[in-house]
Amino acid sequence: MIDGYAAVYIFMLAAFTGYEVIGRVPVILHTPLMSGSNFVHGIVVVGAMVALGQAHTTAEQIIGFVAVLLGTANAVGGYAVTERMLEMFKSSRDQAKAGVVGAGAAAAAKSDEAGGDAH
Repeated sequence: MIDGYAAVYIFMLAAFTGYEVIGRVPVILHTPLMSGSNFVHGIVVVGAMVALGQAHTTAEQIIGFVAVLLGTANAVGGYAVTERMLEMFKSSRDQAKAGVVGAGAAAAAKSDEAGGDAH
């Protein structure tokens, strides 16, 4: 088991590294990374459940329960946000399949109906 300053050092190093890595991610890669981070959140929940199972004192059990609760909320929220973001992309494809025309095609069709040249 890791004790004292070593645990704090590892935590601070992980937090700094995570901040630096995530801070340099382009916006276009955010959705795929959300899916990957949701997987990691699931592993965190499993780890929190294992820690809760090993808890002996009341304080350890409370901390373990809070860890499971917060980890689960984080994972569920991540999946909900990812699903919402993916729906934004699906809606444009679904509209195209349903025959809804874009603004440029609609303007060209309107111009053709009026007898004008759209080009």
